Amino acid sequence: MKWISNILIIIGAAALVFAGWSYFSHSKAQEQSLLEAQERLEKGQSGTDPDAGPEDFKAAYGDAIGLLQVPKLGKELPIVEGTDPDALMKGVGHLTESVFPGQNEQILLAGHRDTVFKRFAELSIGDTFNVQLPYGEFEYEIRDTEIVDAEDTSVIRSMGEEVLVVSTCYPFDALGSAPERFVFYAYPVN
Repeated sequence: MKWISNILIIIGAAALVFAGWSYFSHSKAQEQSLLEAQERLEKGQSGTDPDAGPEDFKAAYGDAIGLLQVPKLGKELPIVEGTDPDALMKGVGHLTESVFPGQNEQILLAGHRDTVFKRFAELSIGDTFNVQLPYGEFEYEIRDTEIVDAEDTSVIRSMGEEVLVVSTCYPFDALGSAPERFVFYAYPVN
């Protein structure tokens, strides 16, 4: 019977080491992306054509392209082009098929509830998101939210106006995979 308890101790220790390494890896990747996004913003603001606008902005898949600020939570998060697991490990993912701020259509950002979007359960109607890209800063106010099934892709759609859609796993406190998605709909303030 002692060998069973020893095996369980080894399995538990291995799980702790894996969780610690995973947390460390995510933190380092996000720190690096934050630095890259800040550098891109500095270069973009000082070196861009004054007539350049949102329609001129290009982003390579996996690159840190800007910042998402959440004033209520005091967060500044890197935005990374793409929403695959590698991109989401680095920060907030921008769905490549959606547009960028200032292009008057749906902008979709996604992130993990247990990494970049920790504490997003504290957000409510009226709170704001700020998006900084090399060509400008944009403020959006949360006006609506909804919970959808994890497989529901109807959230990704033409909206006929500029809307920042921010999606994360739900319930916020679920362990492991979450069966649903929490979606924030935020509209331009100005």
